[in-house]
Amino acid sequence: MNVPQDCRYTKEHEWVRVEGDIVLVGITDYAQSALGDIVFVELPKVGVKLVAEQPFGSVEAVKAVSDLFSPVNGEVVEINAAIGDDPTVVNKSPHGDGWMIKTKVLDATQIDQLLSPADYEKLVAGLAGGH
Repeated sequence: MNVPQDCRYTKEHEWVRVEGDIVLVGITDYAQSALGDIVFVELPKVGVKLVAEQPFGSVEAVKAVSDLFSPVNGEVVEINAAIGDDPTVVNKSPHGDGWMIKTKVLDATQIDQLLSPADYEKLVAGLAGGH
């Protein structure tokens, strides 16, 4: 399982990578693996206001549909149109080309409250261990 050290994580398996006052958001390697082959991704429109811990879209896989939860309060400034054309990019590169949205963060302190890479690894290890 790939857990990039330059990201922060949510308990719902989204990752955040900070780029100034913008954050990239996507789903983790663990999440895409658990979902299986992704066939459709529903994303919000640019300009949509996001509320931390509230759904902003969904990922549909062959096995299941899963909501996407916003890690921070913010405003969508860009969506990854490439995954609309080819949702399998999320499976192939969840922390790279498979990013989902770029969000302008309204409260940067929320990023500090997200899980560190080490804490996320512990969370996933607990799930894998059946705890």
